[in-house]
Amino acid sequence: MSIAIQIVLGLLIFSLGISYANSHFQSPLLFILNRWLRWLLFAFTISAAAREFELSERPFWVLAGVAFLGWFLFETLYNWLKVCAVSRGPIPLFPRFRQNFEGDEWPADKRFILLRDWLRSTGFKKLESLKADLISDYVIRSSIYQDEQGLVRLQVIFFPQGVSSHEVNYVLITKTQEGERVITSNLNMPFGGYYPDKWFIVRKPLMRSLDKLLRFHRRRLLREGVNVQVWEDDAPLDDLNRQQTNLEIANMESGYLLKREFQEEHGRLSFEGRYRLWKEHWLISYLGRTVQY
Repeated sequence: MSIAIQIVLGLLIFSLGISYANSHFQSPLLFILNRWLRWLLFAFTISAAAREFELSERPFWVLAGVAFLGWFLFETLYNWLKVCAVSRGPIPLFPRFRQNFEGDEWPADKRFILLRDWLRSTGFKKLESLKADLISDYVIRSSIYQDEQGLVRLQVIFFPQGVSSHEVNYVLITKTQEGERVITSNLNMPFGGYYPDKWFIVRKPLMRSLDKLLRFHRRRLLREGVNVQVWEDDAPLDDLNRQQTNLEIANMESGYLLKREFQEEHGRLSFEGRYRLWKEHWLISYLGRTVQY
């Protein structure tokens, strides 16, 4: 067995092992590692096949490099087509939420039940249960919590993943006396857009622990020396939908979104918007990072 075949088999076994481990741990780091492994596996498989079947006499590593670039070009085109489909598709870019009275806001999963117990033990109080419809049979469920001091509001968001599984993301928000918002989130869905001037947002897509994210958020408040303001009469549903409107306006004014009169013909995203969304998709998928805001 040639060294090239041994490399391919080794990468294949390693990738399968990572996939199996990730089915239990749901770690974004393992997701990213496996994407790189699949990329390398494709490049080395193409190179090994070309050498084994005598399709090319070029060195193995040269062929692997060409196949590596080929995968990048394929993924670039594929993701660009997905972005264009989102731009012209029916999925709302800034969905509006509504009250959820159906009692299904919290998935029946052990890790989510432990999360709810942790929230109770740390003094977070549930304010409202909400949901937003994206497309048929795809519903985002969200629960809004607030800490004991009334300084940090937490949005817990559940995204469906297949028939019976969900992914959870968190958004932590603190208001200031100057009318600003300090926001820390671990949302790992690509956005690429802009935020209102008075939003100071940090996204940590690799930080999946709410405990760590909350501690990071509170350190931000101390480090930046903000004059925090207590959440008082802000109804969570009204505030959330109002901020979705502000977010949409900010992206219209920044040029991320096209003006409404041009959207039917050209789609909702401008060329810059499509590029930024494609770029953030790539950064999150392979580096666990977001674009700079």
